[in-house]
Amino acid sequence: MSQFISVFDMLKIGVGPSSSHTLGPWRGAQQWIEKLKETDIFDVIDGIKIDLYGSLSLTGIGHATDLAVLLGLSGTDPEYIPVEDIETIINKIKETNKLHFNAEKNINFSVENVVFNKDFLPFHSNGFIFRGFCKGKEISTETYYSIGGGFVIQEELEITLETEINKINFPYPINRATELEYYCEKEDKTISEIVYQNELVLKTASEIDFELKRVWDTMLECMYIGCHTGGILPGGLNVKRRAFGTHQKLIKDATYTNEQEWITAIRSTEVKFRKILKWVSCLALSVNEVNAALGRVVTAPTNGSAGVIPAVLMYYLVIENHDADFEHIKKFLLVAGEIGSIFKKNATISAAMGGCQAEIGVSSAMAAAALTELLGGTPAQCLVAAEIAMEHHLGLTCDPIGGLVQIPCIERNAMGAIKAINAAELALETNPKESLVPLDKVIDTMWQTAKDMHRNYKETSEGGLAITVGLADC
Repeated sequence: MSQFISVFDMLKIGVGPSSSHTLGPWRGAQQWIEKLKETDIFDVIDGIKIDLYGSLSLTGIGHATDLAVLLGLSGTDPEYIPVEDIETIINKIKETNKLHFNAEKNINFSVENVVFNKDFLPFHSNGFIFRGFCKGKEISTETYYSIGGGFVIQEELEITLETEINKINFPYPINRATELEYYCEKEDKTISEIVYQNELVLKTASEIDFELKRVWDTMLECMYIGCHTGGILPGGLNVKRRAFGTHQKLIKDATYTNEQEWITAIRSTEVKFRKILKWVSCLALSVNEVNAALGRVVTAPTNGSAGVIPAVLMYYLVIENHDADFEHIKKFLLVAGEIGSIFKKNATISAAMGGCQAEIGVSSAMAAAALTELLGGTPAQCLVAAEIAMEHHLGLTCDPIGGLVQIPCIERNAMGAIKAINAAELALETNPKESLVPLDKVIDTMWQTAKDMHRNYKETSEGGLAITVGLADC
C-alpha cells in the first residue's frame, strides 16, 4: 500500500525554533489532551509530569521543548497563537505554579515537572512521555515520538501508519521518485500537475489555493519581518541578526509599505551576481532568525531548514520572472512538498535521526526540483536537480552550539538555498538519461549514511562545533 503524505503535511505553519523539538512536542500535548477527553480522564487529572528523552532532552532547552509542551498543555495552537502571547503564558505558569490546563481548568504545576532525561528511548531519539495524576495516583501514561517536520506518532504505531488516509485510492500513488517520473511520462504532465491531482482527492481546488496562499503568505511575512528586525537573538550566544543590516545595504532608499510593494522594490535593485548571492542569503537568514526567536515560520520540511524554500522561491519571483503570479508559487510549493514527502517515506527529515543532511539537504533538494520546473525543466530534470542538491549535502552533521537553532543552523539555510539554485541550473543542462545517479539511490544513500552516523552528530550537541567551539567561546 502506498503511503500518502500531503503537501500540507510537509509545509506546516508553526512556531520556531524547531519542528521536531518544538512543534512536535506541542502537537503531542494536544494529542494527549484529546486522548484524555476521549477516555473521560481529563476532568479528574490534577497533576502532570512530562519526561523528555534523548535529543529532546540534550538540546531541549535551546530548542524550547519545555516551553512547547507547556504551551500545548495550555490549550494554545502553534499555527494561530499570537507569538507575543508566548512569554506571557510561560511567565504566568512560572509565577503562579499553576497550569491552565487546555484553557479549561487550573491545576498545580511546577516547571520542574518537565524532566530532562539524557537516556534514549528505543524507538526514536525524540521521545517524550506525558503522565497524568489524580490524587497522587498515575492514571494516564502516553509515550510519543517527534519524528521530524512536526510529525508525531505513538510508540505502538509504525512510522508507515495504516491510517484511514492511506486507504483512499489516489490517482497517482507515489512512494519513490521513479513512480513519480513514470506518472509524469505516462500522463504527459508536470510534477506539479500530478501532485495537484492527488491533493484534489482531499481538498477542493479553492481549498488548495487558499491553503497554499496561506503557506506562502506566512513565508513572505516571515522574510519581511526578518529583514526589518535587528538586534540580538535570544538564547545566550549573543548572535547578531544579520539579515537586517544586509537588507538595509541592498534595499537602499527604496520606499514601500507592505510585502507586495517590498517585492517590487527588490526587483528594482541593481542585479549583479554578488548581489543575487547576497539577496538569496539575506532572505534565507531572515527566516531562520525569526525562527530562532520563536517566530512563526513554515516547516519546509522542518523549522531548522525553513529558510531555503522561501529564499529560492523569492529568487525566482524577483530575479527570474517579474511576471510571475500565484500560479507559479503554487507549482513551486506543490513540487517541493512532493519531493520532501518522498524523502520522508524512504529516509528521514529529522536531524535527530539523520543529521543536518536530513533537514538542509532535503530542503535544498525540494527547492532545486521546484525551481527547475518553473525554469522549464522536464520532470526528469527536476528529479536530477533534487539528486544533485542532496548528493552535495550527504553526511552533513547536526551539531548546534548550546543546543540552539542558531550556529551553524542559520547560515546553513543560506548555503542550502544557493546550492539549490546551482543544482537547478546544472540539471537544466543535463540529459537525465545520461545521469548516473538516480534520486532514489541518493535517498537510499542518505538513509544509510544516517544510520551509520555517530549519535554525537545527530542533534545532541555532543559533537562537532557544539564541542570544539561551545558556549564558552561565544
